[in-house]
Amino acid sequence: MTFTRSSGKKNKFEERTFKMKNTKKAMIYPAIAELMEKVDSKYTLVIMTAKRARQITAGSIPRTDFDSKKSTSIAVNEIYEDKVTYSRTKDGIK
Repeated sequence: MTFTRSSGKKNKFEERTFKMKNTKKAMIYPAIAELMEKVDSKYTLVIMTAKRARQITAGSIPRTDFDSKKSTSIAVNEIYEDKVTYSRTKDGIK
């Protein structure tokens, strides 16, 4: 249901909703299922991604040629390409 003003113009929310309904949903790449093959749990995946993204933000050189400005996207792609790994220790990942 779309409400219009008496002037007949849509507001910004209505325009954005219309655009979202008329676009295809983007697929997340790499898929979560593919990333889960690289780690033992979703928690490990989140921690690895967050730590690597912080390193990239702090100035570490990306280990992949993935074309993105977002450190989280680069970190996820590095994990997918096996450029970043982890080892489970008694104290956890540190």
